[in-house]
Amino acid sequence: MNVLGIESSCDETAAAVYAGSAGLLGHAVHSQVADHAAYGGVVPELASRDHVRKLPGLVAGVLGDAGLGPADLDGVAWTRGPGLPGALMVGAGFARSLAWARGLPAVGVHHTQGHVQVQLFEPDPPAMPLVALLVSGGHTMLVQVADFGRYRVLGESVDDAAGEAFDKTARLLDLPYPGGPAVARLAAEGTPGAVRLPRPMTDRPGLDFSFSGLKTAVLHAVQEAGGDRQGRADIAHGFQEAIVETLAIKCRRAVRQTGSARLVVAGGVGANARLHERLSTEAEAGGFTVHYPSLELCTDNAAMIAYTGYRRLQAGYRDGLDFTVRPRWPLAGL
Repeated sequence: MNVLGIESSCDETAAAVYAGSAGLLGHAVHSQVADHAAYGGVVPELASRDHVRKLPGLVAGVLGDAGLGPADLDGVAWTRGPGLPGALMVGAGFARSLAWARGLPAVGVHHTQGHVQVQLFEPDPPAMPLVALLVSGGHTMLVQVADFGRYRVLGESVDDAAGEAFDKTARLLDLPYPGGPAVARLAAEGTPGAVRLPRPMTDRPGLDFSFSGLKTAVLHAVQEAGGDRQGRADIAHGFQEAIVETLAIKCRRAVRQTGSARLVVAGGVGANARLHERLSTEAEAGGFTVHYPSLELCTDNAAMIAYTGYRRLQAGYRDGLDFTVRPRWPLAGL
């Protein structure tokens, strides 16, 4: 079964084809980072317009790379939510129209479910049950995964996501968008221990996250440091350590609470090298294994949508002609 996946939830336009035992036949991602950098964040209207421009060419290119044409498809999957309403509508309209024109079964996919499952179609996938840490610009959550489609949210951010905190801190430090890589580069110049920032919500039980107060602490540190580059580097280092340690503490708690032997990390912040280092240390000390997706699959992509859509279509799920999107869609809603 050849399933086309389409992702357009935010500022990446992506297409992919997944074919069961043959695996991922091809995928492509167009990033809009350069379009939004001047604004310091994603502008929803610009994102939607760029999806309209890029999606047809991406789909044609992916099908060509896979040696397929529209007639070779057996199903279509698209991101129904969560995400930006206009951006989601572009992908949904394109995918549902293609499916209708070709008489193909179609299914909308939960974006977060795609991230949680992203490693299951890579080489040597981790066995379930497991705990997944989804950490990106839009989400920070810990999820217990019993099996495909069986999830329990253990904890999530009550305000800013970790990636959002990186972006906001980057602006405070006069760094470019996106903030994650820029802050990590500056942090490498910082002096360990020179600036210690709070580890939010780690002094109490529970697995929820909160990073808005950390951003305020960064603001105060920046005001005290002035324009000194070393001072800013020390702040970046302290901020990154605060994020990483907070995530590590919560992951350790989640693994102990569930008795899981496996932790999966997904989402754009999952590419952070310092996070890899700290979680690997936690895993060795805690007797569990930690798994990361390929770097190209950390950020939003259509490979995870095609795979998840393939599994849902195999299980008999079908959507009608209605392609209503769900900008807010709790994972528990599945």
